[in-house]
Amino acid sequence: MVIVIMGVSGSGKTTIGRLLASRLRCGYSDADVFHPEANIEKMARGVALDDGDRAPWLRAMRAAIEAALASGRTHVFSCSALRERYRAVLAKPWEDIVFVHLDVSYHTVMRRLASRQGHFFDPRLACSQFQVLEVPRNAIVADAERTPEEIVDEIVDALARRPLPGTNQLR
Repeated sequence: MVIVIMGVSGSGKTTIGRLLASRLRCGYSDADVFHPEANIEKMARGVALDDGDRAPWLRAMRAAIEAALASGRTHVFSCSALRERYRAVLAKPWEDIVFVHLDVSYHTVMRRLASRQGHFFDPRLACSQFQVLEVPRNAIVADAERTPEEIVDEIVDALARRPLPGTNQLR
């Protein structure tokens, strides 16, 4: 199974992804490592990425997801995956991939981004991420206003209750 922790920048994707992977005793990858250097430089300048910028990043993410699926091991990825078409590149309907949307307020994101140190993402881009976000229809939605431990507990409980891939049976 592949689990993609998604949401706007500052929602807690990296923190939750790492904690969830630790809890599940599985691998973890952050989508930021798949960005071409040009994307990182663009975001650091406060310029939002366009779909052309995102295409190579999404292809690299998809390749990593395919490798994780082929390994047969659970793997957690953190990735904004803000639009449905981006999620369609990352996951095919028949694959054992679960999206977890971290639902968080703009106020909380701005507070978190203001305290962040050493990250390339320019906080001025937060508004554009909320504008672009298409809330997923088929995802676990976690309240990202809570503590990381509470969020991971909620995700683990939801994963345990979800149907097995290709069946109507719960896990």
